[in-house]
Amino acid sequence: MSLQQRVTSEFQKRFHAPPARVVRAPGRVNLIGEHTDYNDGFVLPMAIERATYIALRPREDAYVVVHALDFDDTAEFSLDDIARRGLEWAEYVQGVAWAMQEDGYTLRGWEGVVSGDVPIGAGLSSSAALEMATACAFASVSGLVWDAARMAKVGQRTENGWIGVKSGIMDQMISAGAVSGSALLIDCRHLTLTPAPLPSGTAVVILDTATRRELADSKYNERREQCEAAARFFGVSKLRDVDMTTFIAGADQLEPLTRQRARHVVSENARTLQAAAAMRAGDAHELGKLMNGSHVSMRDDFAISRWEIDRMVELAQGHPGCYGARMTGGGFGGCCLALVRAEQAAAFAESVSRDYSAATGLTPALYISQPSAGAGVVE
Repeated sequence: MSLQQRVTSEFQKRFHAPPARVVRAPGRVNLIGEHTDYNDGFVLPMAIERATYIALRPREDAYVVVHALDFDDTAEFSLDDIARRGLEWAEYVQGVAWAMQEDGYTLRGWEGVVSGDVPIGAGLSSSAALEMATACAFASVSGLVWDAARMAKVGQRTENGWIGVKSGIMDQMISAGAVSGSALLIDCRHLTLTPAPLPSGTAVVILDTATRRELADSKYNERREQCEAAARFFGVSKLRDVDMTTFIAGADQLEPLTRQRARHVVSENARTLQAAAAMRAGDAHELGKLMNGSHVSMRDDFAISRWEIDRMVELAQGHPGCYGARMTGGGFGGCCLALVRAEQAAAFAESVSRDYSAATGLTPALYISQPSAGAGVVE
């Protein structure tokens, strides 16, 4: 049974009627451009087939009632009285309601059933998928026009102001505005989207290392503060405005850790623009080289990797069907990804999975993926 069928069936059981609609919002994997989004830089993600679904119907009052199949838990709150209640998953639903109302939207209540298959804590943006599915649910019952950039800002405000994670806007932007069949180059300052198709004959393999991290409890916020310190040193609002020549000229005067963090962001922005150009040219080899360089930068300069992730990347890069591989997501655990020859993707996944298990004792999950569509009503 598909997720769409599951939430529809459960809605029927709980509310004794079919849902008025089902909405969906995808997770994402970032091909390149890590920790550049909150520096107003460039990122190159694609939406994946794994997603969050909500079956729902509007209510006549201001209440929201949501049952989470994955947690066997129900949350209920009034749009007139949004307050933290301690249900972790439900804080994302409440946070989106809070952020949309703060942004001037007039919302209507609804009741629904939610479920998703984006792995939690894997760096595939399960939280953004839930946020954008929730925003889509509110938009659908409240008669709102879907504005991907504005909804993405709502999701970022939820993360920053309600959840307490100083994340950028990439995850919400790709979940809200993805185009089927293409990755998107996102300018995180101007929120422009430029399609970037995968090179012909390639596939993306997501490599879940079976390690997990919690962004709010990690050193994610610390990395952001270090980037802000570097931007102040260079006299700019964000590191996006520092090119490599400027960085090299001033690098020796920076405190060593801040210098490393800034070097990653400045070089990663350049790699991301080069990667988009390589994709438009259909150059899988160049894209793979840039992905490999990105991993080294995240491992050595931004220091957000761990030995299991590095081992997964090494195994992927050593396979003859692989063009390039890197860790993806916020860091400190979660997923890697590899660009591979499509006809070798299944053999690649089997080989790397086997060797990773032998090396670490962990059981990874590998997903062969193509770019999917963004948030919307599916039924």
